[in-house]
Amino acid sequence: MHPFRTHTCGVLRKTDAGRVVRLSGWVFRKRDHGQLLFLDLRDQYGITQIVVDPANRCFETATRLRLETVITVTGKVVERDPATINPTLPTGEIEVQAESIVIQGPCEALPFPIAGTEEEAGPEETRLRYRYLDLRRERLHRNILLRSEVIASIRRRMLDLGFHEFQTPILTSSSPEGARDFLVPSRLHPGRFYALPQAPQQFKQLLMIAGFDRYFQIAPCFRDEDARADRSPGEFYQLDIEMSFVTQDDIFAVVEEVLSGIFGEFSSKKRDLPPFRRISFEEALVRYGTDKPDLRNPIEIQDVSDLFRRTGFKVFRSVLDQDGVVRAIPVAGIAAQPRSFFDKLVEYAQSLGAGGLAYLVWSADGVRGPPAKFMSSAEIQGVVERTGVRTGDGVFFVSDQAKKANRIAGEIRMKLGRDLERIEQEVYRFCWIVDFPMFERDEETGQIVFSHNPFSMPQGGMDALLHQDPLTIKAFQYDIVCNGVELSSGAIRNHSPEIMVKAFEIAGYSREDVEMKFPALFNAFRYGAPPHGGIAPGIDRLVMLLAGESNIREVIAFPLNQRAQDLMMGAPSVVTERQLRELHLRVVLPPKAAASATS
Repeated sequence: MHPFRTHTCGVLRKTDAGRVVRLSGWVFRKRDHGQLLFLDLRDQYGITQIVVDPANRCFETATRLRLETVITVTGKVVERDPATINPTLPTGEIEVQAESIVIQGPCEALPFPIAGTEEEAGPEETRLRYRYLDLRRERLHRNILLRSEVIASIRRRMLDLGFHEFQTPILTSSSPEGARDFLVPSRLHPGRFYALPQAPQQFKQLLMIAGFDRYFQIAPCFRDEDARADRSPGEFYQLDIEMSFVTQDDIFAVVEEVLSGIFGEFSSKKRDLPPFRRISFEEALVRYGTDKPDLRNPIEIQDVSDLFRRTGFKVFRSVLDQDGVVRAIPVAGIAAQPRSFFDKLVEYAQSLGAGGLAYLVWSADGVRGPPAKFMSSAEIQGVVERTGVRTGDGVFFVSDQAKKANRIAGEIRMKLGRDLERIEQEVYRFCWIVDFPMFERDEETGQIVFSHNPFSMPQGGMDALLHQDPLTIKAFQYDIVCNGVELSSGAIRNHSPEIMVKAFEIAGYSREDVEMKFPALFNAFRYGAPPHGGIAPGIDRLVMLLAGESNIREVIAFPLNQRAQDLMMGAPSVVTERQLRELHLRVVLPPKAAASATS
């Protein structure tokens, strides 16, 4: 017989009545009913109620138990009286009459209650300091188990699709990939540094050049960037994928099969089935105000700039004369809202940086709204025909330079969706954002720069780079978005050294710059590189969506806090002078940090 347990705390049923069992776990709850003492014993698999009779020799031990003490209980399984059955527990029809209790791990006073609510658990900083206790709480424990099961399912699905899992280096060279590197000093090579990979991008492309056709990895990635609700500072994990001899459609087919399968396996919510909707980058910005659209919101934005080119409404005219745009946000059934609703929305738009928010409302008495008297009947009729509004509906207008107008209109669209409860619940809406621009103009310098991923293949190849206006060139680049959350970016790669050199020349880099910054990849392309492409959906964000969490730290076992600190382990920490000498380093603190260190 096993010394600690014969069964786990979630498996016993009525059919086990009469058996003598041994259970081990944590004392989750404790209830003294006078003549009987009840303990809820918890382990990873569930909860079993333990009954301790005062006549039993283990009763005194049981009365002294603190919550979260680890114990082993030996006793007999009995059926509960019908009146005491707990239908919310799988083990709710039985209990175990304790015959002996052995304390395996006593527990001191807890910093917060394990069985309590989120509010009772206290601030996140306390929870992170005692993360090993926080992980005992049911919701968080369930999230981490979900994460494990999702990763296991992803591996099975990728292997079934003919992929092989390879590991890529953690210690590598620094490379300009958009975020700050984490650097590791070399002891053997004074003054030189390794970098932790921001992504296995170059390595997985090199695997394609090496002849491995379908690669995947649950890859750790490291970026020294600020925290957000959907981004963990320091490190994150992604399902890294690369394939040879493929088109964009081939990659979409693989990702759609895996994601649709995962969401179907781990959630009962409705979901879009493949093929997922495809939306161009430009269309997404106009219709949704963002390249990460939440398609659960039925409200869509429309461009009405052409309707007001000769308008007498000065607010629109002044913007359009400076090459700005006018966006319209039609909303059905909004005429019944009180004036205060519209006033608050105007205030919200101003908080986003808008000068104001014009609107029209169609009621039985006609059209009303601040700009109505400045618009011609032809302009108002044009809005009706363009947006399809009817009596009882309304239209909000945002006018500004395109980039700013898109952002503000997108924020207002989502606020309207939330406030009017128009956003679909219990559903996952997927889409691909495609046709990203290869280049854009830097707002500060006016120079042509890469819009996103410099390793993407331009649509049209070398011919496009030689003969098209760079700002009109699209890239074979794509994002997968779910419910307004970007799960991943990917691209068909530029596998030609000459096309790569030309693309970088347009962005202001010389051939020598390319060879110096990306020596391994550039050289490898000269020895027979297959057409290839890939993508890397974020594991953390994927699990966050499945778990219904809004904070990514709730699906990571040991996350850093928002200031990139590990409060539990005390990282980052001060190291000794000896360690610094071995690494040929000297710490030079900024003035404020130096002052606080000596105070």
